[in-house]
Amino acid sequence: MNALLRAVSLGVVLLAFGTPVMAQTSSDDPIAVIQRSAEDWNRGDISAFMQSYEDSPSTTFVGTEVARGTEEVLQRYRRTYPDSARMGKTTFSDLEARPLNADLAIVIGRYSLERKPEFGGNRAGIFTLVMRKTPAGWRIIHDHTSTTN
Repeated sequence: MNALLRAVSLGVVLLAFGTPVMAQTSSDDPIAVIQRSAEDWNRGDISAFMQSYEDSPSTTFVGTEVARGTEEVLQRYRRTYPDSARMGKTTFSDLEARPLNADLAIVIGRYSLERKPEFGGNRAGIFTLVMRKTPAGWRIIHDHTSTTN
């Protein structure tokens, strides 16, 4: 009983102090969801990439403009990146998840986008994502992405 109590207490302390989320499956790990979205992006599949977002009218994207609702976020991506050449190839780095509770987490990280100059050139920046655990796994409910170059 004492060992069980210590184990549970340690788990609560680790969660409270923002230890990155570790899980058994990729849909249970917010960072794995984000990494999978990069793979979808690099295949030029915006529809698959959008699966990392919660399908909701309250999902938001904040960048140079604010898009509200999954459909508006999708249309923003399609306008900005109409083909795979303009999408380029992205990598995410410095990914860090901080659980807020059992169903909410903040994920921060950096992105790097490589494209030929005629398709918009390279870009890099940082992002903050608020993610919610849904029956389908972790999904982005708020995305704030900033370009640093």
